[in-house]
Amino acid sequence: MKDVFITSAGIFLPNNPISNDEMEDYLGKLNGKDSIVKARILKQNGIKSRYYALNKKQESTHSNAELAIKAIEAAIAKSELRSKEISLLCSGTTQGDLPIPGFASMVHAGLDFNRCELASFQSVCASGVMALKNAFAQIKSDEKENAVCVGSEFASRMFKSSRFEAQEVKSLPFDTEFLRWMLSDGAGAFVLENKKSQKNISLKIEWIEIKSHANEFPLCMYTGKTDNKNEQEKTWLDYPSYEDASKAGAINLQQDVRILDKVVQTGVAHYFELIDEGKIKKDKIDWLCCHYSSEVFKKPIQDLMEKGGGAIAEEKWFNNLTTKGNTGSASIFIMLEELMYAGKLKQGDTILCMVPESGRFITSFMQLKVETPDIKNEINFPYRKVETPELIVNKSDTSEWLIRQLAQIWIDFETELLKVPIVTKIHAGKLSLADYKLLLHDLRQQVIDGSQWISRAASNIDIELFELRSAFIKHTAAEHKDYQMLERNFVNLGEELANIQTNEKNIGSMALSAFMFQQASKQNPVDLLGAMFIIEGIGKRLASYWGLMIKEQLHLNDDQVSFFTYHGVADENHFHKLEEALNHPSMNLEIAKKIAKTAKTTAKLYKIQLEEIGNY
Repeated sequence: MKDVFITSAGIFLPNNPISNDEMEDYLGKLNGKDSIVKARILKQNGIKSRYYALNKKQESTHSNAELAIKAIEAAIAKSELRSKEISLLCSGTTQGDLPIPGFASMVHAGLDFNRCELASFQSVCASGVMALKNAFAQIKSDEKENAVCVGSEFASRMFKSSRFEAQEVKSLPFDTEFLRWMLSDGAGAFVLENKKSQKNISLKIEWIEIKSHANEFPLCMYTGKTDNKNEQEKTWLDYPSYEDASKAGAINLQQDVRILDKVVQTGVAHYFELIDEGKIKKDKIDWLCCHYSSEVFKKPIQDLMEKGGGAIAEEKWFNNLTTKGNTGSASIFIMLEELMYAGKLKQGDTILCMVPESGRFITSFMQLKVETPDIKNEINFPYRKVETPELIVNKSDTSEWLIRQLAQIWIDFETELLKVPIVTKIHAGKLSLADYKLLLHDLRQQVIDGSQWISRAASNIDIELFELRSAFIKHTAAEHKDYQMLERNFVNLGEELANIQTNEKNIGSMALSAFMFQQASKQNPVDLLGAMFIIEGIGKRLASYWGLMIKEQLHLNDDQVSFFTYHGVADENHFHKLEEALNHPSMNLEIAKKIAKTAKTTAKLYKIQLEEIGNY
């Protein structure tokens, strides 16, 4: 059985925080009148601000799927994984944007994922925990290596005044209005893996427990019916029309507040069952993340825990209901995301999560253990002084002019290159294994194209310039060996060879290759010596140093970085061939200017290629 870790978390809260005074600006005033019970309900629930995916015209600014997508993208951005590596997507929500298909399908459609397994869970607050347990079980059993889980809610659109006014109601039943001032919008997501992060804090999932009590209790929070007393009552789909169901109030979300105390009691009873089973050791709990819909329920929970001898000290409780609102299935994600990155956790801390659901009484618990990286990630590699690769050519007015031009082009190039995200990550010691794999993937096609445009260039060089043609051909052979070495490095990282042989170029690589082939197709494309100066200069001056930094920070073997490290020696020899070509008797100022311009263009396009890593 594998260990399972939450390795990163992300949230998305739409638009700006909305204060209590602003709520009716977005939800609308029913029949133009202020709510009579709003102030009392807000005083009880303690919520000071929340977020709505609505504007003041009661128009949706996002879909529920978009909320989930943005939370997932935020989580993956903090992860060492790339989106295309995710193998399982699990979602939880109270209500998706569409009754059919499943919510996870709609979320998947908006993500930059490959084909993957999906699991959609529809319930209320516990649906997010259900999604987590599915992913936990699959990784635990070694069926999957990773997963993304998301809880997302867009409740506000169910409480728009326009919706109720269309039902021609003068006032709302308390069971509906109660929720109108309780629920809000947002999404949270976790990346789960079978190994902890070596960059950031991780939360090891020790166990997840979910229990339904629907056999004991009636509906508490529901939509699709008008009351919870008659089990045989028709549902919204049984009305003659959707309009009839709406006018009857069958599509209104409501909660029987008279039995909410039973939800509290049932949740605490389950807590003590887990203590009896030995799963929870209350004295070992460092943090309790307890989801509740209202601050008014916190004290009863604490009182019942204390009466049973299971009290957890107040300073160990963590909740952000008052500032983030009650976001149902997303709440536990949003709560843990804040705790995870607040700087409060330390190695070995135990976090107990408690998520009750009032829908038809579900109680769920999850226990996490804080894990910090094994290795201190404070490696910071020095930036070397920017210097141009040395060129040794015969002295003449033309050669000296060209060397000056190439030197300045290189200095500008290397200076700008140090600002490129993938390069700054390497120097900061923050490159992830996924970053490195993607770098190899995107460089491979450029290296393959390199041998092809050099061959094309050689074929277009006149026989009178035989020495230049020979230099190009020899370079082609070296480029062929380069891509084979790059592929071996990728496979030695544990990847399938097919995963790098996609022939897909990022948009920067497309621009670079297009320019190279265009120049190579011209008659006597001697100006490509300028391109070779830039590309071989990267090998001679930068690649080997990058390789050493990558090897150290990712703890790799020589055969996993040799594509980079061997260039320090190999490209020294390539440079000698370049110098011989630049010493050709036919060199003149006109050709030198073309070489300099091509060098400048190549430098610009190569930088774009590295900036666009992963952008296809």
